[in-house]
Amino acid sequence: MTKPTQPAGLAPRQFALDIARLAAATRCHNVVVLDVSGLSPVTDFFVICTGTSARQMKSAVDDVAEYGEEHGYKPYHMTGEQGENWILADFIHVVFHTFSQEARSYYDLDNLWGDAQRVEWNDGTPPPLT
Repeated sequence: MTKPTQPAGLAPRQFALDIARLAAATRCHNVVVLDVSGLSPVTDFFVICTGTSARQMKSAVDDVAEYGEEHGYKPYHMTGEQGENWILADFIHVVFHTFSQEARSYYDLDNLWGDAQRVEWNDGTPPPLT
């Protein structure tokens, strides 16, 4: 299985960094960017974060989806939007996961993808505007 070509404009790495900053700006915490390009045949980056409530998680996903659409990364698939534990937005080259604290501990994607390289995103660059 091969991934479709990336959208014109932002490279997947830059998009992942931007949405990590955006998630942090919407009060998500413990934001992690994982480079899974050498490990996953279906995506290049995971952005994983923990939300404070179902409403806040939904708001973060909405902001990320809006930013993605503005930059050529229309969500291919979204799931869990009505749930309270995990919402996922799949942008093909970048997959955004926002969890409740309990679900993040349970699914433990950080350790499941422990071979992935962590990418520093919090370098003081301000979050993108939506």
